[in-house]
Amino acid sequence: MKHLENGKPMNVAFLVYNQVEVLDLNGPLDVFVKANVLYPGSYNCYTVGITLDPVCTEANTMAIVPTYDIESSPRPDMIVIPGANPDQVMHYLHDDDFQNTVLKWVKDHANNGTVIFTVCTGSMLLSETGILDNYDITTHSMLLDALEKNNPKSKIQREVRYVDQEKLITTAGITAGIDAALYLIGKYQGQQAVDRIVELFEYQQK
Repeated sequence: MKHLENGKPMNVAFLVYNQVEVLDLNGPLDVFVKANVLYPGSYNCYTVGITLDPVCTEANTMAIVPTYDIESSPRPDMIVIPGANPDQVMHYLHDDDFQNTVLKWVKDHANNGTVIFTVCTGSMLLSETGILDNYDITTHSMLLDALEKNNPKSKIQREVRYVDQEKLITTAGITAGIDAALYLIGKYQGQQAVDRIVELFEYQQK
């Protein structure tokens, strides 16, 4: 990635919204944070919300105060979109405000070269944006049929942990976000970086 080659950190924005799934968010986030600890200056990680108001996670177990709102966020090189409970995702697909603010922000950046990395049902959130059109994509196994129905221009990949389409990375359910984040660190910085993070995590990769 040019961001690592020119010495500037890659801006990695993690989208947060009401009822976001915690591990979808924190798994990949911690991978990039650890990579930046081990290789300082590689990644600038931050959260982005529709506003700076606290965002409640799934089941209202905690609240997250975003680092930036969508108006003040630095230009992201990558946007990570965690998923939510399927019922919540379906709600957002019919929420005009969410579509016209949060997902418009994502689409505008995608159209200008930002890499989009969805975790779990995060890919389903993009079904009305056109971002998924003509790509191979995946999601949590429980929503694969729904993803296919809602994205007739895309090719659904089943029984995979993640799908890399260069400008679009999608993953299977929840913990697959960790695997895809590790894969991306390896892609950008090499296997030694991955091995060090896996050792820190004491993570048993599949």
